[in-house]
Formats: sequence, C-alpha cells, structure tokens
Amino acid sequence: MDRTASTPAAAVDVFAELGVARGQFVGLAVSPDGRGGVAIGDTLVAFTADAAGCVAELDRTLRPRWVCWSNATAATLVARGVRLSTCWDIVAGHRLLYGGWRVDPARAWARLHQLDRDRLPVMGQLDLLAGDDDHGVGSGGGDAESPVRPDGYLRPEWVADGWATNPVRAARWAHVATQAAGLQRDTMHILGSDGRVAGDPEATARAESTAELLCAELAADGLPVDLAAAEALVTSMVGPRPRDEAEAAQGRRRRDAEVLGHLPPGSGIDLRNPADVKSMLRRLGIDVPDTRAWRLEAMRTVHPAVEALLQWRKAERIATTFGHTWLATHVGDDARLRGEWSGSDGAAGRMTAGAGLHNMPAELRPIVVAEPGHLFVRADLGQIEPRVLAAVSADPALRAATQDDDLYAPVAARLAVERSVAKVAVLAAMYGQTSGTAGQALRGLEAAYPVAIAYLNAAARAGEEGREIRTYGGRLIRMGELPDEGDHRAMAAARGRYARNAMVQGAAAELFKVWAVTVRARSADLGARIVLCLHDELLVHVPAEKAEAVAQLMDECLGEAAYRWYPTSGVRFVTDTTIVRSWADVK
Repeated sequence: MDRTASTPAAAVDVFAELGVARGQFVGLAVSPDGRGGVAIGDTLVAFTADAAGCVAELDRTLRPRWVCWSNATAATLVARGVRLSTCWDIVAGHRLLYGGWRVDPARAWARLHQLDRDRLPVMGQLDLLAGDDDHGVGSGGGDAESPVRPDGYLRPEWVADGWATNPVRAARWAHVATQAAGLQRDTMHILGSDGRVAGDPEATARAESTAELLCAELAADGLPVDLAAAEALVTSMVGPRPRDEAEAAQGRRRRDAEVLGHLPPGSGIDLRNPADVKSMLRRLGIDVPDTRAWRLEAMRTVHPAVEALLQWRKAERIATTFGHTWLATHVGDDARLRGEWSGSDGAAGRMTAGAGLHNMPAELRPIVVAEPGHLFVRADLGQIEPRVLAAVSADPALRAATQDDDLYAPVAARLAVERSVAKVAVLAAMYGQTSGTAGQALRGLEAAYPVAIAYLNAAARAGEEGREIRTYGGRLIRMGELPDEGDHRAMAAARGRYARNAMVQGAAAELFKVWAVTVRARSADLGARIVLCLHDELLVHVPAEKAEAVAQLMDECLGEAAYRWYPTSGVRFVTDTTIVRSWADVK
C-alpha cells in the first residue's frame, strides 16, 4: 500500500491510522534536497513536501525507531535542524555482526542474503542478461523501479543515490532498509540465544546506532575554540603563518637549529630521519635502540640536546599537523573545529574522529574554550578497563575490588604489594606483557584473580590460533590469517596480545557509547550538547546556569548506562567530573 503526506500533521495522521507505536521499526530515507519517504511494514509513505518537518513531528509525537542505512541520513536531517531520538543504523549493525570497517548498503545487503560479495554489480557494467524491458547498464534486468535486482543484489544505480530521484523511490529504499534491519536483528537474536555472546547484541546495536546519530551531530556542531588564542598559541610555538614555501623552509631551519646547535657545524643531521637522530645521539655518548618519546623522556637530564630534541618534536608536530593550515582548514567562521566522526574504528569498536580531534596535543587544549555564557562539563571514566574486565570476566574478587574508589588499592592489598606494582600487574594482564616487573606481578594476579586471568588467557589463545572472537556485547573481532613468510610464533603471540586487549577495550567502548547516548538523551532539555568523545572522556557544552545540574546528571547517567549494558554485573563504575571554561583547566 502506498500513501503520501505533504505536511507534518498529515504524516502524523497516516502513522496514527497505521497504529505506529513507540520503538517500532520505520524505514527512513531523506535526500539532501529534502525529499524523502518511509516504510512501515509493507506500507510506503512518500513525503511530497517538507520531509524533514514530517520526520521531526513524527519523532516528537510517536518516536518510532527509524531505520537508516547509515548516519548520512542523520547528517542530512541535522543540516535541516532535525535530530532523531533513536535509530537502527544498518552500517553500524553490519560492523557489529561481521567486524571490519568498510561497508555500504550493497555489501551489507549481500552479506545478509548470503550473496557473493566479490560479484557485487557496479555502475558501468554491461549486463548482457538484462531483460528486453530494461536495458540499463548494470541493472540486472527486471523492474528498474525496484531497488533489488532479480538476482538478489541491490541495483548499483540505486546505491549510487538513484533512490533519491523522487519521494516514491525514497520510500522503496526505506523499505529494503527495514528488511535488512529485520535480518540483522534476527541474526543478533540467534547470537544472544545460542550462548555465543554473553551480552545482548540487539541492545548493543541500538546503542551503536544512536551513537551514529551522535557522530552526525558532533560533525555538524564542532568543538568550540578561541580562534584568536589558537593563532597566537601556534605562532608562539612555530612562528607566524608562512606566506610561501621559502618562509616555511626558513621556519623549519629555525626550529632545527635549536637542536643542531648542540653539534659541531656541518654535521649533516636530518632530524626528520630516525636513523640520523640515533647517529646524533651516539655522537653525544647516548646509545639507544630507538628514539621513541618515552625512552628519550627518561634521558632528559643526560644531555641538553635530548631536552631540545623533545621540544623540537612538539613544535614540529604543531607545525606539520596542528599549525596554521590546520586552523584554516578545520575551524569555521563560527570558531568551531569540525571533523568527520565514526561510531566504530573497525577494530574493537571505539569512536573515531578526523581533523585531529582525537589526538590534539595537550599544548593546544587552552584553545578549546566554552562560548560566552557557557561552560564545559567534562567527565572521564575512572579505571574503566579493569572495571570492565571485572564485569565481563565475572571474577567475584575483582568485582568486589571495583567497590573502592581506587580499584588498585584493594588489588594491592590482596597481592601484598605497592599500589604502583598492582597497577602494573593489572595492565600487564590486559596488554599481554610478561617480562620484568610486570611478569613478577602478573604471577600474583593469576593466583588472586584466576577467573579474570582465565578469561584473558582464553581470548589470547583464540587470537594466537586465528579464531574470531566476540566482545561481551557481540562485536566480531577478526584475527586474519598468518602470512606465508615471517616469524609465525612472534606473529601469533602478537595476535594473542591484541585479542586479550580487544575483549576488554571492545567491551569498554560498548559501555562508553551507552553512557554517551544516555547523556545525549537526558541532557538535551537542559540545552547541553556533547562536543567531544575522547576515548573514555565526554566534553559537554552547557549553559553556565545548567552546569551543576548536567554534572550531576552525567554521573547518574553512568549508573543507568552500566545497568543497561550489564544489568547483573554488580561492578561499580566511577567518573572524574569537573566544570571548566577551558579544556586546559581540567586537572
């Protein structure tokens, strides 16, 4: 059955007539030009005008769970002032079920229908088997107004935005999205019911999908910065913005001279070449196996050149990655730093961002400043990985230790060691370090927390053997095959270390995103907007008079998120929450 709606009120009437309920799957497709359609079961509704307005009113009054192919739909709506409450994101669901990062509607659909993904039709193919009534290139025959070819694949011309040519096509595209979401949900139900996943994959998919809505909003909103302060800070570190390549080269020579001044003239050292840097240090009587920052940090006082080299590296990073060009490229006229966001890095499932948002040097944090009349509420999950390990491993002794504000204190008491040693032991267990102090401490940890260690060891064995693993919430972690050549024992060991850490980091990423989307939902009425998700940290931009309320709310949201993520774990999760005007004020 096909229907049309031209106004938000008409759309609500249609949905009410069809009995659409809160949380019900409703397929959604909206094109950048504002045309769109939805699918409720087999009923298609084309929005002949104001698709964004119709969606906004339906979301406000009925709040279905919108089914979208990806967060591109959310980005389109955000640009038109509409922010969905919830959704089911097919790309996010695919990454959860099948791992990896690269996916599009065609691949997701083919995988769900067990079609050969190496034979995906593409635009420009000459299809000699096309029907007499349909000779479109790559069409595969059949009805060109159907998104699905007779052979079961999605039509490449539809995947390439052909669905957006009119509202009826958009509604049909939404319909196949709903079919794909249903298959994903069925697969997740099987995973959760047959014991292959300890948690609830469907609940994870809902949180992951809403995190994709948040990603679209983060990309649109940007991170507030003080542009004048940013220009001044970068200039103080690397000099003024060069007018041409000659001035840029002069700036490089000036920075290099701060280090090379400790050597005889004409030494011929290229500071951008690690081999040359090692050679320079040897001339100064410093023999190191590599020039990693942590190694040089321990040698600051050995020779002034080491301190100069470390400072040079900071300045060079600013100049090449976070300098004047970076500001000009990524900071808009509204003084907001913007980059692309993704809800999953394709490995353990952490959120990722472009434009340097996830690896901005600490020296630049002073440029991140709340707008007038606003403040930041910053909250960081404390000791999140060992607390997550306690939850997913179900180790009763480690779970008991999470009741303390400082988890490492009871662990240290149980092992009869200093707190610093206990911390090393726990981190060593999760990262697979077995030598030195870590190895000695780890033996004590194995006796004190055998269930947690057994959980990590099982993951490591699976990784070493190349077996795929799934996190608590159901994300597939791929191991891949060992190459034909090379040290297979070392590679297998590395894969084992990766697997044991991915099981913890992946579960921590799941919890973090449940927390983030809970904060997003609960704080919206207070005028708060999440502007940065950094590993285990949230930065929320709020009206100054609402800051205290939002800070309290974020802590409450963590308790709610922990319950939603793992209702029976009994693990206590904690945050370090502060209210600041500048990100640099966080201690």
